[in-house]
Amino acid sequence: MKEIKLETKSQNTWCPGCPNFLLLESVKIALRNIIYKGTKQEDIVMVSGIGCHAKIFDYLNISGIYSLHGRVLPTCFGIKVGNPNLVVLGFGGDGDTYAEGISHFIHACRYNANMTMIVHDNRAFALTTGQATPTTEQGSKVKSEPLGVFPIPINPIKLALSLRASFVARAYARDIKGTAEIIEKALEHNGFSFVDVLQPCLTFRNQDISFIEKKIYKLNKHDVSDINAAMSKADEWDYNFRQEKIPLGIFYVEKRKTIEEKWPQLKLLKKKKIGWWQVKR
Repeated sequence: MKEIKLETKSQNTWCPGCPNFLLLESVKIALRNIIYKGTKQEDIVMVSGIGCHAKIFDYLNISGIYSLHGRVLPTCFGIKVGNPNLVVLGFGGDGDTYAEGISHFIHACRYNANMTMIVHDNRAFALTTGQATPTTEQGSKVKSEPLGVFPIPINPIKLALSLRASFVARAYARDIKGTAEIIEKALEHNGFSFVDVLQPCLTFRNQDISFIEKKIYKLNKHDVSDINAAMSKADEWDYNFRQEKIPLGIFYVEKRKTIEEKWPQLKLLKKKKIGWWQVKR
């Protein structure tokens, strides 16, 4: 079997022990699996934002682009419009995606382009020394909010479900195998796939690990086609430090037409398996 080289020669500058290392390994497992199944490595494209998560761009041997802060999803969408035959994979942080990028996230769920968004959710702007993000729990005292965070945190799972994203999941970075399985299914899903990965920051959010690992459980015997059941499971944790359970796994999957299947121009490109620049004029 042909060796699949996903490693690069770039020096890794994540903090020692960061769960990003584990998430990177899960992504490699998922990518190798879809390549073994027939996806061409050169047809996989990634987009990253700005933040600790974005360094994953340097450590994966696939094509891609660093985008602007909060602009991962429109960049992914532009790539899909340019060539809908590509497998497009976006990486964002919770600040990157749910603060600066929240409007793009909302519309990505609605448009249902065939692409995957993985959010490294460590509940902190870690690259800029730990400021609060939209998923930081109430009461947390950080440099940006010394009196404690006042607003309630966003529940990104509920938000995605309310917008009928066609694939909604949550993973935990320290569970390499489980995260890899979810990402592989997300990549194979025909539509917009969203995976919120709990990825505690060891420097600024180390307390999250013990809390999360006491509360997590895997969704078993859960009907992923039932939007109401998915909402009920999403309600079990509101991203605060409370005594709720934290479900991991796939909450919801819906089969519906992608935007590429609705636009006649993109349907033509998919049929011919070419990009827009190859169309004869």
